[in-house]
Amino acid sequence: MWKRTLLGAVGAIHHTRSLSTRGGATISSAVDSMILRSLKDHYMEVAKMNMPPKVSPPSSFTIVKGALDSEGPVLKRNHGDEEVSIYVMRLANVDDEQSGAMDQLFVHVDVSKPGQKESLNFLCALYEDALGIHSVSMRPKLQQSDGYILAPTEYAGPVFEELDEKMRDAFHNYIAERGIDDSLFKFLQAWLYVKQHRNLMRWFKTAGLFIDGKKPATGA
Repeated sequence: MWKRTLLGAVGAIHHTRSLSTRGGATISSAVDSMILRSLKDHYMEVAKMNMPPKVSPPSSFTIVKGALDSEGPVLKRNHGDEEVSIYVMRLANVDDEQSGAMDQLFVHVDVSKPGQKESLNFLCALYEDALGIHSVSMRPKLQQSDGYILAPTEYAGPVFEELDEKMRDAFHNYIAERGIDDSLFKFLQAWLYVKQHRNLMRWFKTAGLFIDGKKPATGA
């Protein structure tokens, strides 16, 4: 659905380019009107999409305030004196694009300790019934990066699959003890769908306001 909506908008805008070459203010106005109409139609189409049923995260986690409108962490929890933060994005494949499903998620898990300048970061693939670790690295703490994951400051660590099995198992147990497992999938899947929906509606709206020469309202 997301792909069809975006392709429809791109196709409509591309069509107007051929008209604009015919010159004149009248043509320019017609082009603007065509784009605005297309943006409005797609906005209304997206607005009618059904949202997934509300899903709560595991009880040990809290949802980060304002996460839907930022690129920062989605969930946080404390584990002893540690703070565990979770970031998520979609890991799409061809089948996902066709069906609109999100069967794979890309998850960053950030574990920080007081007094430490860096945190331990896990890059994981999350599925409905499994979680796999892709890499483990040391990165600047979130407080130093305004909530954004930064690249490792030094050596990023060995390739995870090249570690021996005992060490790989130990790292899996480490994040499992901190609540990082497939029980997070349903919540993160629904949350990411809502975020994408909001972003797409905001894009159609702000693009339309720009073309129409209007300023978006505060918070739009």
